[in-house]
Amino acid sequence: MKKPIRYTLATVSVLVGVFIGYLWLTFASPFGYNPRPEYLPAIDEDATYSVFVYGTLTHPWVRWLVMGRAGEGEPAKLPGFRKEELNIKAADGAVTEGKVITVNADEIRALDRYERLGIRYERVELTLQNGKSAWVYRLMDPLVREISEEVLD
Repeated sequence: MKKPIRYTLATVSVLVGVFIGYLWLTFASPFGYNPRPEYLPAIDEDATYSVFVYGTLTHPWVRWLVMGRAGEGEPAKLPGFRKEELNIKAADGAVTEGKVITVNADEIRALDRYERLGIRYERVELTLQNGKSAWVYRLMDPLVREISEEVLD
């Protein structure tokens, strides 16, 4: 009777460890990620940045895991784009609903790492419905991704 309990506890402990390792690798690890692409402006250590989020980052617990704080997300709309799963695509008359978060230099670097900037996503500055601009992460075109991978090799 005691052995099954030990095996169960050991299995649960291993699964918890694997889950925590996965979260660290996904949200915080520098492994598998190169610094931001050169075409983006340098990150100013004293500035704050507006970022429009429309997918997983709309959830406060995901932002907390990625940046170390949830922050407040203000409802916002991005005109001219429609949401397709975890991406947005240009579409006349469409509007994507999401949130705008304000982040500092360290937090935008954490978001870049989470989104695998230059590998999976690109960060572009777009104008929101209220007329303000914000950074937005968009899934990279597969052709651009292939070229990026060739350059990295």
